[in-house]
Amino acid sequence: MAIDLSAKIPNNVDLDRDPKLRRALEAWQPKYVDWWKEVGPVGYQEKEIYLRTAIDVGSDGWAHFGYVRMPEYRWGIFLADGSPERKIGFGDVARDTVWQDVPGEHRASLRRLIVTQADTEPASVEQQRRLGAICPSLYDLRNLFQVNVEEGRHLWAMVYLLHRYFGKDGRDEGDALLERRAGDRDRPRILATFNDPVEDWLDFFMFTMFTDRDGKFQLLSLAESGFDPLARSAQFMLTEEAHHLFVGETGINRIVARSAELSRQDPNGEAMPHGGIDLPVVQRYLNLWFSSCLDLFGGEVSSNAAAYFSAGLKGRPNEAKFPDHVEKNEVRVLEVADDQDRLVKREVAARLAINEDTRDAYIRDCARAVERWNRSIESVGLPYRLTLPSRRFNRRIGEHAGHHFTPSGDPISAALFDQKRDEWLPSAADRTAVRALQQKPVTKPGAFASWIAPPARGIDGKPLDFEYVRFM
Repeated sequence: MAIDLSAKIPNNVDLDRDPKLRRALEAWQPKYVDWWKEVGPVGYQEKEIYLRTAIDVGSDGWAHFGYVRMPEYRWGIFLADGSPERKIGFGDVARDTVWQDVPGEHRASLRRLIVTQADTEPASVEQQRRLGAICPSLYDLRNLFQVNVEEGRHLWAMVYLLHRYFGKDGRDEGDALLERRAGDRDRPRILATFNDPVEDWLDFFMFTMFTDRDGKFQLLSLAESGFDPLARSAQFMLTEEAHHLFVGETGINRIVARSAELSRQDPNGEAMPHGGIDLPVVQRYLNLWFSSCLDLFGGEVSSNAAAYFSAGLKGRPNEAKFPDHVEKNEVRVLEVADDQDRLVKREVAARLAINEDTRDAYIRDCARAVERWNRSIESVGLPYRLTLPSRRFNRRIGEHAGHHFTPSGDPISAALFDQKRDEWLPSAADRTAVRALQQKPVTKPGAFASWIAPPARGIDGKPLDFEYVRFM
């Protein structure tokens, strides 16, 4: 489906054929721009940024690069091309034809799924809004803003669904998405991770590595949905989400490579005295963000997840790869803590444990990235290795919440966890040290902060000393 680039709201959903919907979205548009100006990137609203903009939903040539001021970015509504033969691939409705409209019995559940996904998009922009003041390079600053505008477009994708398929309730939800604020005590975002502070660029790279990777797996799950417009929205969003993961994974790899290089030169194996970030500090940030993001998949035992799966509303990532798409009579064994904090085996219905299938795939994907970082450390001859903590460590949601575990997954007392907290999670001293390295922005084309290595190549074939952000 071709995108109408001349429309006030670029789209490939034929807004011109639905004047009432078009007017509603055009009325929402200035509210969105006001939100962007109020809580979007601080200090760069009027700067020209070298950004890519979607111009097609196909695999070839879907993005156009050029300078644009962010409030003038051409956010639009794009669905991946559909197939009239598509069938639902899982649950009690497996092999049924997908739905083009919202089934009445699933209206509340689908709205909840869409609103929860939608709420993460503006939240991340709000969390990252002050990072421009301490950017490590123009290359990284531009990537931050590319992530931000694409999160904004993902919000548009979900708001379109709310307006198009949920009437007044959907319009009210769309307005509420612009009223909540990340970290606000009275109007917080829906999911806890999206209220956590993103204080520095190590936080940002961990966020785009782990939190946006959760987003990838949530979108892969929604791309299986029996509600076809939601599935097609998620499919296109995944093309943009890939860049966010690239920013996070390569960003951390560049930090790790620089830290390893500096640590190798230091008699005590430390990078901080030479303007780098110590590898144990990177590990503690990793522990924090990975464990927080594991909560985003929901509880290990979840009746909601079971209901979504059985009804065909939300599947598992790449559902076709699973041997059983119904999971009606299967069981899964979980290892959880009992009342005495002892690890015990617990057998639950496979549908109730459906979140674990997605969490398993997420952990495998994260482990692959960590291995890449370790190869960078190994390449300079250091024995240090980064590791993912246990899925039980530092959890706030699910079977492991309320219990305490070491990063390796061993049960411990609350008192011992508190005693060891600063060894396992970022301490106040860690954050002070990281912020001390990031006091001033690096904005000279081609220059990079001392704590991060340059990337292998520039953006869109441009050199590293390209003016990715114009300050004139």
